[in-house]
Amino acid sequence: MSALFPPCEPRTSGHLPVGDGHAIYWEEVGDPTGIPVVFLHGGPGSGIYAEQRRFFDPARFRAVLFDQRGAGRSTPSADISSNTTRHLIADIERLRVHLGIGRWIVFGGSWGSTLALAYAAAHPDRCSGLVLRGIWLCRPGDMQWWLYGMRAVFPDHWDRFAGFLPSSERGDLLGAYHRRLNDPDPAVHLPAAAAWKSYEMRCSTLLPRLDADQPADPRTLAMSRIENHYMVNDIFLPQGALLAAVPRLRAIPTHVVHGRYDMICPIEGAFALVADWPEARFTIVPDAGHAAGEPGTCAALIAAMDSLAVQLAGR
Repeated sequence: MSALFPPCEPRTSGHLPVGDGHAIYWEEVGDPTGIPVVFLHGGPGSGIYAEQRRFFDPARFRAVLFDQRGAGRSTPSADISSNTTRHLIADIERLRVHLGIGRWIVFGGSWGSTLALAYAAAHPDRCSGLVLRGIWLCRPGDMQWWLYGMRAVFPDHWDRFAGFLPSSERGDLLGAYHRRLNDPDPAVHLPAAAAWKSYEMRCSTLLPRLDADQPADPRTLAMSRIENHYMVNDIFLPQGALLAAVPRLRAIPTHVVHGRYDMICPIEGAFALVADWPEARFTIVPDAGHAAGEPGTCAALIAAMDSLAVQLAGR
């Protein structure tokens, strides 16, 4: 991630109660008078990391990062009650109002791109721009690819993922993991969470990553349980809703960035998104997989933010 801006600490942070017993952690970095941008993390359930602050030029942007319900430092941790796409969209709006921001760039990757599209469809007037990486449309075929199709590219990683379960349960990986991830016994749900997240991490980069094996800890549980919860429930949106929203979004300045060799979210999904969105700027990173931290993807995201800053300044 050497292409990114220097490490920084939050200028301000807090927890915002959003109802249903949930409170989301948020933080701000950069210039308080800069162009507002909100960062939507992936997963769902992965939470934010310090490195993600570095996508935003501190001299240009007022960047807001937050942990979605149940993720990261939000409370209660790994909680899937009252945790749907509709709830997350409402949380984004509540945070925008809380911080006194009129409009902002919405920056999201993987599940963050999904949530960004859903939020923009609900509140297009609040979006000054979109930066979308690693498009995940959550169609039935997209989820089947994640669960079974990646075996064609990563048979060894898939064997470890499926092999965590008894052979009798491997015909329904989603359901079998759902039962374990939501079992109240940590001796059951923590190992399942580590197996689920490790599979995704092993398949997420063009080159092998050293941190692919994930610990059986609360943060890993939050991502695995919440991600599985959204997949089991078809992300709580009607099929085709994201693509159907494109006509309402075409006036929003938009950049789409996708790794050519993204195996988590194959590039066909990005092509499907931009097919009816000629105004969107589509960048294919030729030497990248899915992860945001790959060098070519970092550079493309920085370039997209620079371009939007110039465009918005000229309005």
